[in-house]
Amino acid sequence: MSAGLSTPLSADGRGTIVIADDHPLFRGALRQAVNGVFRHLHVIEAGTLEEATAAILNEPEVDLVLLDLKMPGVNGFSGLTFLRSQYPSVPVIVVSGIEDPATIRTCIEFGASGYIPKTSSIETMHGAIATVIGGGQWTPPHIRLDVGADKETADLVRRLASLTPQQMRVLTMLSEGLLNKQIAYELSVSEATVKAHVSAILMKLGVESRTQAVIAASKIELPA
Repeated sequence: MSAGLSTPLSADGRGTIVIADDHPLFRGALRQAVNGVFRHLHVIEAGTLEEATAAILNEPEVDLVLLDLKMPGVNGFSGLTFLRSQYPSVPVIVVSGIEDPATIRTCIEFGASGYIPKTSSIETMHGAIATVIGGGQWTPPHIRLDVGADKETADLVRRLASLTPQQMRVLTMLSEGLLNKQIAYELSVSEATVKAHVSAILMKLGVESRTQAVIAASKIELPA
């Protein structure tokens, strides 16, 4: 990856940005917002988390991902946590219609480099993207990041952030009510592997049962 959080623009001004949003019209708006961030820009559009992941895998140098929180293949903060754990050197800016301060702070806790409300102007989006590409962090000016969640929620966020991508997938499927056998089929692994993941999830979340794990995860679901 050519531009980590502390890496400036490439010397030749070339860059690759993945726009992950299931609404084509808004992807078009984001294309306008990223114009001019690099002199030579390559934009890859993705309508699902799977497409975004494939783009990162297929491109040797991805400088930034613009991620919608609500899109196919994403449950709550799972898309963000997956990308941050799987590709820690690729900065992610969440671009969402949710403007709840707690959601914004949680995204930053989970490793987002920025958070842009979809109601922002193209000029604001451009400035935010340029800030992150330059190695900074951007959130709406009125959001105070030093005002954190209560201690219990903050601890839960840290525990969830410690899950591996596969463990996060398993937890998401547990939340959907799938049995171990069904999860094993969906992930093409053995039931023993799923059980091992569940045991690790319970340990990391500090709970004793699958039900408690699902309840814990639901405490930081996205606002409706």
